[in-house]
Amino acid sequence: MIALPRPYGSLHLRVDGPEEAPALLLINSLGTDLRLWDALMPHLTGWRVIRYDKQGHGLSDLGDGTSIEDHAADAAAILDALECPATVIGCSIGGLIALRLAAERPELVRALVLSNSAAKLGSAESWNDRIAAVQADGTHAIADAVMERWFAAPFRATPELALWRNMLARTARDGYLAACHALASDDQTAATARLTLPTLVIAGSEDGASPPDIVRATADLIKGSEFHLIEGAGHLPCIETPIEMAALLRPFLQKHAR
Repeated sequence: MIALPRPYGSLHLRVDGPEEAPALLLINSLGTDLRLWDALMPHLTGWRVIRYDKQGHGLSDLGDGTSIEDHAADAAAILDALECPATVIGCSIGGLIALRLAAERPELVRALVLSNSAAKLGSAESWNDRIAAVQADGTHAIADAVMERWFAAPFRATPELALWRNMLARTARDGYLAACHALASDDQTAATARLTLPTLVIAGSEDGASPPDIVRATADLIKGSEFHLIEGAGHLPCIETPIEMAALLRPFLQKHAR
């Protein structure tokens, strides 16, 4: 475990792979920690893979975290500390963080992969409703509904679902709420339309949190981006369909991340 000092405390990160290899920075979704990527890791051998827990999630301390800029500053601090630019792979809110990082610190980002994300996720009203529910009853109260949005029906029938439900339900309330506030107020559309770096955009056909149409619309904002739909996958293809996701990542990374 690595603890990166930040103004608010410690940010938990992990680095795997050869130090001299090209770097990948993986940024998690809301309500998950760096274990989100475990099933994908066997397919990323040969890369220097950097994972971390967003502030207020996993083992990281709680910062302000109420804007995407706050989270992008953490991502930049990681790459500055490790002294390496990276291809940034962001899932859901992680994609928004990746977009902001690319806009503000382009020298740190070689290429982008946006998984099940968009330049604008949800409406302020929908996030405010989520905030109110979590404030009233905690993250466990929304866990079942979130599982419906995250995963396709076949995965929801497996014993593994309980582990991801537990991860969400045990996420610190204040950390989850801070990230919800960031999502409620954030819109990266204008900044995204100005990006010109290589970008791969991935959607899941069964995604109830970031439907394919809004993911595709974000791909359309970035000139020259690639869009791919994984059939049968929900919001987190790195969990449900890691082999299919790796098949999309591999040629993109070989071309743009070295």
